[in-house]
Amino acid sequence: MRPEAFYINGGAGRVLCSIPALEKYAEEHDDFIIVCEGGMDLYKGHPKLHSKAYDVWHKNLFQDKLKDMDVRSVEPYRVWEYYNQKCNLSQAFDIEINGKGIRELSKPTLKLSTEELVQGQITITEVKQKTGKDKVIIFQPFGRGVQSTETAIYDSSGRSFDYKNVVAIVKQLQKKYAVILMSEFQFNFEKEGCSLPVAQPVGINLRQWAGIIGAADYFLGCDSVGQHIAYAMDKPATVVVGSTFAENVSYPDYEKFDILDMGEGLRQYSPIRLVPDETVDRINDGIMTMNDKIEDVIVKSVDKMLQKFYVKPVSRVTPEIKAISSQNTCGNPEHDVSAKNQKAVKVPLITTGNNVNATK
Repeated sequence: MRPEAFYINGGAGRVLCSIPALEKYAEEHDDFIIVCEGGMDLYKGHPKLHSKAYDVWHKNLFQDKLKDMDVRSVEPYRVWEYYNQKCNLSQAFDIEINGKGIRELSKPTLKLSTEELVQGQITITEVKQKTGKDKVIIFQPFGRGVQSTETAIYDSSGRSFDYKNVVAIVKQLQKKYAVILMSEFQFNFEKEGCSLPVAQPVGINLRQWAGIIGAADYFLGCDSVGQHIAYAMDKPATVVVGSTFAENVSYPDYEKFDILDMGEGLRQYSPIRLVPDETVDRINDGIMTMNDKIEDVIVKSVDKMLQKFYVKPVSRVTPEIKAISSQNTCGNPEHDVSAKNQKAVKVPLITTGNNVNATK
């Protein structure tokens, strides 16, 4: 048999969910490669998969590797067990890659460097100092389908929080916690009447986000990559789903996850990557819109889960780095925070320029 090349595409959540299946494959096969159409960042440092992973533009990839291999385009959304809510995304990858049916899998191995871990802790330390709160919540309210205009931010796929709900939830969370917004968009929460700054890191990659999530106390989010990182990092979380099924996209049996389902009994399965279905998409559109009672349920979930699973973090940040971090009010990425010129993550706590004008 010829060795195999697995093409992995799609967003970072899909890439992360492919790792357990590829780890299983590596237990029985040595000669294979992974072609990373979505980038290989999340395979970096992996003890088994880093050496197997290639960016699709890697020099001479076809001549040196693919020409003598069988190529497999892996598509978990086309697995029967997946589109019938019998398995999650990682298990669908496993069925596609290994062909051994539904089975329990380990968490994805996400190997962060010491630098990435320390950067995350520096960010959390700075946010705690500037807000006066001793617990930090990472909040990712928007999924990949979110769109922005000059006057609004919306997600017709039914996966993201509405902006007005984001503001209301942040205001409630700030009574007890500091909040870091995980989003490609930035907002002026001061104008919205928030009592404390909302940290909005900019210009950082997903591995740096993983360091921040790992150093934080809790994760709150929707069906997007952040919850998969939280799962890989063993971080407790509240995950709110709407148009997608928790059985597919999250981890409802994981004790550290509280899944709040906005779409139960209302949504229909959207056969993404099988066929376009406008009727289903219209049914699911708006399914994540919340009233104040639902907002309260979400905040109470955070309180309950934090009380149950809070563990005081063990810091890698020395007092000297803490002192320098507290002086670094702009989060300048070129600021020296150690003798090794450790780069601090850029964390503006209030952003007043380049905002999405979602409240006009």
